Amino acid sequence: MKVLVAVKRVIDYNVKIRVKLDQTGVVNEHVKFSINPFDEIAVEQALRLREAGVAEEVIVVSAGSLKSQETLRYALALGADRAILLEQEEDSESLQPLAVAKLLQQVAEQEQPGLILLGKQAIDDDSNQVGQMLAALLDWPQGCFASDLQLQDSSLQLTREIDGGLETLALDLPAVVTADLRLNRPRFAKLPDIMKAKKKPLQVIEIAQTGIDVTPHLKRLRVQAPPPRPPGVMLSSVDELLAKLGEEGVLQ
Repeated sequence: MKVLVAVKRVIDYNVKIRVKLDQTGVVNEHVKFSINPFDEIAVEQALRLREAGVAEEVIVVSAGSLKSQETLRYALALGADRAILLEQEEDSESLQPLAVAKLLQQVAEQEQPGLILLGKQAIDDDSNQVGQMLAALLDWPQGCFASDLQLQDSSLQLTREIDGGLETLALDLPAVVTADLRLNRPRFAKLPDIMKAKKKPLQVIEIAQTGIDVTPHLKRLRVQAPPPRPPGVMLSSVDELLAKLGEEGVLQ
């Protein structure tokens, strides 16, 4: 069985985000980029399935500029077998969830994987849409926010966290699964594996050649930084705390 994993290049989660002065987006010049953390968890899960003998091949795919090759090479260094880049050099940031889902649908129809894994969301736009849209386009079962995953023959058992506790789903394969934070702890890429990854196959496909319309349908009006938190106040008693909360309207 093939496992297809979608990954995205995002600003590293350790970088302090700064909003552009014209509020058209965030500053991404001279900042560190890395693989989306939730996608890294999805890659780790695919590798564990291969190591368990359930999967035979792990394919990673990304959509964006040629700079996304760095992200794919990192996934190859972790242990993926080969990579596919759906490349759009000009205005690659304009790729929106529906366009990405359509691109992944085409790759899935060509590769015929038994399972598609994605991170539950990307930390740059927090859309949380691609996995669900992809499942709808393929008409496959879907399991979102997976915190545990077990494969059994032609089906899988998935545990996900919900407001009331844990929910267990049984899905027939092929299926689309999005990974949550607690699914696993990703491994580190070792230097020898990073060197070997340079020789692994990475196919680049221009998005213009796919015939898929990736025209944006949503317009970003502005991006604003959250307001600064007010400084803390030291209070001497519970009565003073209650009085302060009443003044601020917290207690009615």
